[in-house]
Amino acid sequence: MWASGRWSRGRCRVWGWIGRLTAAVRVLNFYSSVFADQLRRGRKTATIRLGDKSHKYRKNDCVLVTIGYQHSPREKIFYAVIDQVEVKRVRDLSPRDIEHDNPEFRRVDEMVHFLEQIYGRKVELDDTVTVVRFSQIIENPPEIRDRMHGLGGARN
Repeated sequence: MWASGRWSRGRCRVWGWIGRLTAAVRVLNFYSSVFADQLRRGRKTATIRLGDKSHKYRKNDCVLVTIGYQHSPREKIFYAVIDQVEVKRVRDLSPRDIEHDNPEFRRVDEMVHFLEQIYGRKVELDDTVTVVRFSQIIENPPEIRDRMHGLGGARN
């Protein structure tokens, strides 16, 4: 299945066969293997990053989701498309924002504590964060493949 896309400002919008993606792709990296299972099961569909990262991640960008530490081997989890990038204050994070980042949390104070552990510094309610929502790119999902080939009951 061909993925539509084009080059824009040096970023890949998914070009050619997704499985043979050879263009430069941004990486959305997670440092803890704790997230690997949540990512694979689709329970983690967003990341909350400290600071304004809207220049780094943009809607419809193709990213490679990985786990590992800087200057070390990283594990490829999957390719994803950025669905939404929203910059806001920590105090304005919704329970839904927080839950999509970490299914175990719902409250801002839990997220603040978590961010402090990750970034190793005090996080204030007025600090800026970027909520990046993403969707896994699945190659040849059966339901789409079947619809393309006229299988699986007509829906009019």
